[in-house]
Order: sequence, then structure tokens, then C-alpha cells
Amino acid sequence: MEERFDLIIIGAGPGGYVCAIKAAKLGLKTAVVEESRAGGTCLNRGCIPAKAMLHASGLYREIRQAERFGVKAEGVSFDFEKILAYKEETTDQLVQGVEQLLKGGGVTCLAGRGRLLPGRQVEVEKDGEKQVYQAEQVVLAAGSRPVILPIPGMDLPGVLTSDELFALREVPESLVIIGGGVISVEFATIYSSLGCKVTILEAMPRLVPNMDKEISQNLKMILKKRGVDIHTGAAVRSVEEAAGGLVCRFEEKEKEQSVSGQYVLCAVGRRPASEGLFGEGAVPDMERGRVLVDDRFATSIPGVYAIGDMIPGAQLAHAASAQGMVLAELLAGQEPSVDLAVVPGCVYTEPEIASAGLDEETAKGEGIPVRTGKFIMSANGKSLISKEERGFIKVVVHEETEEILGVQMMCGRATDMIGEFVSAIENHLTASQVLRAMRPHPTYNEGVAEALEELKGGAIHVMPRKKR
Repeated sequence: MEERFDLIIIGAGPGGYVCAIKAAKLGLKTAVVEESRAGGTCLNRGCIPAKAMLHASGLYREIRQAERFGVKAEGVSFDFEKILAYKEETTDQLVQGVEQLLKGGGVTCLAGRGRLLPGRQVEVEKDGEKQVYQAEQVVLAAGSRPVILPIPGMDLPGVLTSDELFALREVPESLVIIGGGVISVEFATIYSSLGCKVTILEAMPRLVPNMDKEISQNLKMILKKRGVDIHTGAAVRSVEEAAGGLVCRFEEKEKEQSVSGQYVLCAVGRRPASEGLFGEGAVPDMERGRVLVDDRFATSIPGVYAIGDMIPGAQLAHAASAQGMVLAELLAGQEPSVDLAVVPGCVYTEPEIASAGLDEETAKGEGIPVRTGKFIMSANGKSLISKEERGFIKVVVHEETEEILGVQMMCGRATDMIGEFVSAIENHLTASQVLRAMRPHPTYNEGVAEALEELKGGAIHVMPRKKR
């Protein structure tokens, strides 16, 4: 038996490493087990590399369109190897930073594959050698892996997950993406900007189906304008080999159709990475592959907890980090410093998309009386300067109290501005209270005040509605 710890965390992703650092700061003797690099999917194969490629590909597209700003740029091209090097350099820097923070914070880093054993023991296996550690408390934070659809042909060469797409060293000539969620539309944005012919096949009636309907409609129009072919209500039946690539056969409006591509990306969601995580007699209660927990993240096994993509709920890096922070505080006997009730959602397309709280359709479905204030961002000075496409900010408030219940944003810097509304919703602020803050000009943030003013009787920079 090896060293004992107050807390052992299996997984050093956004949930695990934040939980570990916070727990160590609060005086718990803490260890984190990681078989790969710190940072998990987010830093290594998800959020950070995707956003780096979005930035590079967006810059390339913007330079090609620079003449509309009076700037001539001739012979513009890109070096994909250098884009990948920039992506990897960014990732490496952040991963190394997290590893230094863990060590500097007094967290013991155990390299290897972690497995939960009975009695709050954790087995760590590396290069065929196994060591067992004892803990007072164990946290499962092993993250997730891409889901592979159970349809014929998904095991063919050229059918990729997001992990494998990141490993390509050249831009595909054509790419068929199965799925129309956040991962799908971000990759469609990247590769269409770099000249790849992209087709999206989404089974639901619209793109990003969990977001506001108006966002979905605008996003579809923008992507189609950029050359992305989009099929919604499309059920993929099979993937087959063909000359020069693959063919996806799908059904749309009761009609059999097909589309070919050099590669096929399966982007239909993620599942908990629970393979090999549980030893005999140490399997917690689960449902549909996710670990069931109570409101304090406790599993059915005493002293064992789970957070992040392992449990039901939003599979988002910032949600996992917030859960890790709260759990560390609870285990140290402190009151949580973060309210987990409102989880912002972000999509890093151009323009950016962000939302929090309830949308109008959901609120009405729950019987909540609401009003909305919407401002079209084409009347915003900063949006005009940067020539943003089809943007708006829509605020949802309670009809009687004017308490802010939700917001949907599609505009420049939406992902940076959404925090203002998360704070407002968490603190039960009203439209009038949020309007009290002066906003600088010219900024995208002025659109927030305009949407709120629209609720109060009419935005300043919107023509008044004609009275009937």
C-alpha cells in the first residue's frame, strides 16, 4: 500500500485540475491521476485547439475580404502546417501552465491510468506496473470521448472523430459532417474558410437544436452563404467506400439521398470515458453511461464523487471547472462560492453565439409569462465598423417583475459579453437594474442596453413601431 491522501482525483481535465488546485489551497492533501497530459479534452483535443484554428482560419477569410475596408491584399494564401504549429504551440503553453500550477499548488501528480477500487482505493497503472493509493475521498473526473453512431460503415478508414480530425496534416478537399451541434458548426466554419467543401447532415429539424430558433435560422443562412451545404431532418443510414473517398447515404423528407466526401466526421456528441475506470465491486449507480450523483456530487459509493462529463448535465469545460471548485469547497467544509444554476452556452462561429437562462419558447412552454426585448445589431456602430453578419441580442424577462430570465446573443464578442447576463440572472436583477450601468461607445456591448431599452418602451437606435 502506497501513500495516503485526503483526496484523489482521477482525471486532470478542466474539472479535475481545478478541483485539485482548490482542494490543495484549502488544506487537503491532494493527488490527481492523469494518463496523458493535463488539461483533458478541452486543452488538448477540444476547446483550445478548435478556437486556435477558428482564429487562424477566420483571419485568413478576413484578409481575403479586406478590400471592403479599403485594404488590398493580393496573393493571400495559408500554410496549414504553420496553422497546426500555432495551434499546438498554444495548446502546449496552456498545458505546461496547468502542470506547473498543479505542482506549484502542492498537488501530487500521479502519471498513469487510474482505476477506482473498493474502499476508496485508487490503482494507478503505467507501463504495466500498478500501484495502489488510499484516499479519504475520491473524485471521478475522467472526462469523455466522442460518440460513434451505430450505423454501417462507421469503422471505415476516413471516418473520423474530432480527435482524429485534429490529427490531419492537410485540409481535406471535402468533408461530410454528421451532426449539426456546436462541434459540427465550429468545424464547418474552420474548414469552409480554408477552402474545403463542407456538408452538414443533422437529424434534428435545425442546427444547434438546443439553442434559440432564431439563432439556428441565422446561423444556417450564414454558413450557406459561405458555401456550406446543410441538410436538416436528415437521418444517416450508412457510410460506404467510393472512388476518392466515402459516400454518406441519408434520408431527408422521406427521400433517399447521398453525398460524397474525402472524409466523414462523426460529431454527434460525447460519452463518459468510463472504460476501465471501475474495478470489481467499485461500480457506482449509472444511467445511460453517466454516473448518477446527488446535489453534492456524491455517487452511490460512500466517499466517491463525480463531476464534469462523467455525470448528467452540460458537457462543458466551464461547467466542469465550476463543479470542481464547488466540490473542493464542500469537501473542505466550506460554503460553495459559485452558483451552478445558470450555465452559459457558447459557440465560436463568426459571428459568435452565446446564451444563458431561458429562451422565449422554453419559458412559454413552462407556463412562465415573459416579454422579450430584441435589438438587431446591424444598427450597432461597432458591428457596422467590422461588418458583422446577421446579429442580434434578445433578452427574456418575466412579464410582471421584469426579472431577467434569459438572453440569446449572436454578434461580435458575444462569448465575452454573456458573463454580464449570467451575473444578472444569478442575482435576480431586473431590466431596470442592469440598464443603470453606462456602456462605452462604440462597443458591441451597447447592444445590451438597446435590447433592454426595447423592453422598456423602445430602443434609442430603432425606428418606433407605427401605431395602428
